[in-house]
Amino acid sequence: MEERAKQGQWQWQEEGTSWKGVGIYHVTLTVTSREPLLGTLVIPDNDPAKARVEPTELGRVLLECHRSLPLFYPEIQILQYCLMPDHLHSIWYVRRPMEKSIRYVAQGFWRAAKKAGRAHSYLHTARLIGGATNESSPLSAVPASTGAQGPAGSPSLSSIAPASSRDNPLRAHLGDEAYYGLAPLFTEVPFLRPMSRRGQLQAMIRYVQLNPQRLATKRLIPGFFRVQEGITIAGRTYAAVGNILLLQAAHFATVHVSHALVDEAAQGRPQSLRDYMNGCVLAARRGTVMVSPFISPKEKEVKAVLINEQHPFIVLADNGFRDYYKPPGDIFDAVADGRVLVLSPWEYDADKRHISRADCVALNAMAEEIAAL
Repeated sequence: MEERAKQGQWQWQEEGTSWKGVGIYHVTLTVTSREPLLGTLVIPDNDPAKARVEPTELGRVLLECHRSLPLFYPEIQILQYCLMPDHLHSIWYVRRPMEKSIRYVAQGFWRAAKKAGRAHSYLHTARLIGGATNESSPLSAVPASTGAQGPAGSPSLSSIAPASSRDNPLRAHLGDEAYYGLAPLFTEVPFLRPMSRRGQLQAMIRYVQLNPQRLATKRLIPGFFRVQEGITIAGRTYAAVGNILLLQAAHFATVHVSHALVDEAAQGRPQSLRDYMNGCVLAARRGTVMVSPFISPKEKEVKAVLINEQHPFIVLADNGFRDYYKPPGDIFDAVADGRVLVLSPWEYDADKRHISRADCVALNAMAEEIAAL
């Protein structure tokens, strides 16, 4: 069967890790088609800060499945979550070692979501043809819950796929072949990312909280968030997100903090490093557009000042732009305001996790090419 076959396709970040210990994880479950089946974005007064997502019937059931996790796994606390029109973000805190791994838990949640998705597919088809179930159907014996009712005589989605039930009346009614033939809306494995760096949890909580606001911003200001392909600069082709007009600036300069400056500062002589970083900011204040991949911690400090003082700059990204790309949280508002251009010379690689030294060298060389325009 399809679900059994899918089990062998699970991929995780660290091969051989048990994932049973205390930890914090960012989990994302996505509707494969990216259709807004889970909720509707509402933007009162066209103000992104007021944006919210009103769940659909399927969204409510998915949230019911999600909220029930601590009932089955009391070791898990849900710290934050956000339902979006086509995906769900959640942050799980494993408070003490578990008998089962977090991989097992996430897989169980995925199965519950797929069960709800199949029920949604069934009821959607039934409604389209005017009611495929009737009062004699085994499904009619299932007590209806608070969800909306389907066609005459059919139960609600919530009653077909209750999160707390191990029974599956829809599968019993249709039979295995027809049941597994229903469209599985959640065919993607949930993305599971462990968090370990200082400050990462607070940043992720903020990211999850701001998801509706950022989607509303993209809807209201679509131009700067659209991926533009085939941008040629100094003979090299890039994809771009942001304000392409920044390439028409009169002056460019790179931000590249060398190891020599950092080593000298570590030996108690920080003046050269301080002068270089201050020089970058002073150049931006004079109207120069700074260009950099902003990889090292000191380069990121310069970027933070540019963002805070609202200076325009260009970022070179080490990966391409996936579908539904959204700029990172630290530059999101700056992109929306037209102060930032993000360029990438490479196609998006879903398996890429870390930037290599070769990537760093190449991106810094590209920054020099752009600054020489």
